[in-house]
Amino acid sequence: MRNDAFPDIPKIAFEGASSRNPLSFKHYDENELVGGKSMKEHMRFGVAYWHAMRNGLSDPFGGPTAQRPWDDGSNSVENAQNRVYAAFEFMEKLGAPYYCFHDRDVAPECNNLEESNAALDAVADVLEAEQKRSGIKLLWGTACLFSHERYNQGAGTSPFADVFAYGAAQVKKALEVTHRLGGEGYTFWGGREGYSTLWNTDMKRELDHLAALLKLAIEHKKKIGFKGAFYIEPKPREPSTHQYDSDAAACLNFLREYGLEGELTLNLETNHATLAGHTMMHEMRVARDAGALGSIDANTGDELIGWDTDQFPTDIYLTTQIMVEVLKMGGLTTGGLNFDAKCRRESFEPVDLFHAHIGGMDAFARGLKIAHAIIEDGRLDKFVDDRYSSFNSGIGADIEAGKVTMEDLHDHTVKNGEPTTKSGRQEMIENLINEFI
Repeated sequence: MRNDAFPDIPKIAFEGASSRNPLSFKHYDENELVGGKSMKEHMRFGVAYWHAMRNGLSDPFGGPTAQRPWDDGSNSVENAQNRVYAAFEFMEKLGAPYYCFHDRDVAPECNNLEESNAALDAVADVLEAEQKRSGIKLLWGTACLFSHERYNQGAGTSPFADVFAYGAAQVKKALEVTHRLGGEGYTFWGGREGYSTLWNTDMKRELDHLAALLKLAIEHKKKIGFKGAFYIEPKPREPSTHQYDSDAAACLNFLREYGLEGELTLNLETNHATLAGHTMMHEMRVARDAGALGSIDANTGDELIGWDTDQFPTDIYLTTQIMVEVLKMGGLTTGGLNFDAKCRRESFEPVDLFHAHIGGMDAFARGLKIAHAIIEDGRLDKFVDDRYSSFNSGIGADIEAGKVTMEDLHDHTVKNGEPTTKSGRQEMIENLINEFI
């Protein structure tokens, strides 16, 4: 491992809750067993290459502030390759077992597709070597189909066939590189797959085209022998007024409508859930109930700011809710907790990358232990089971089994009169959760 990007930073160690060392884990002990599985196995933490290595920390009102002394600022392949060494030094010192990338963040966009593909191959050479040396793995890869000006009106949903073709060609290459690097998944995020106004939009045609792109990718996946999972990532808006992958339910409906269920699951993000007007627990429950919760972009947003702030998660209630859903689905398999998060614009020094990731990993370690304790305690699940117990027998069981007619329900109501209900005990349940947090 090189030691020239973060020469003064040691490998981050677990020191326990009593430690006052900001460069240490207080709660995340990767070897600690929770429910018979280590924290490292439960969480499968990933570093988002685009934020950790490429985000300059600009915002809509000001330019970049991030200090990245290892980066010479050029768009050269050599600089991109040198950046890989800094990334792996960071990840090794942090103890993150995975990373995720966009093709145009690890390698430069060049004058044409052939040159861009060659640049990506050249950087992939270094990524592959560093993976083998360090043991760090690729959680998932993706193609950036939203930054370049050609995608100003979408990629798979562009009204221009040549743009669709270019986007598909870029996905082809990104998928092949992900396969080469042993990626455990591939994500589709439709940053501009939507519309700004319906007055100039043929929405049905655009959705047909988006489904066509996904079907082509599935076909190519099988052709090259890629065994990783395919994910689609919901987000309602920004940069588009409306994005077709607006939330978990919309994505699931889209997949069902086009016969894609079973081919793709969901990669969910907290900040996107917030923009959709949902909690992350809601989005995860929708996906889990459909058997379609694949992976998680671990971040949070600021409800006082109306855009995608991509902050690191530090709210223990949030991480507990996420881990309850993860544990109840039986744990993550090909997916993981990818920190699609960036430091604040005023946190611009290289060491802030460590502080941010340490905080997120500790928050999820606490969330994991609390979630496991809540489930093991059993009172929450028992209350929910009891609340729906009227459907376990009698008319309720017949309703669930589809054995009743409207006449049956009419006769039942006439016979039994006004139904009785019981309190939902919301405050009691909230108090119960507070016992653990």
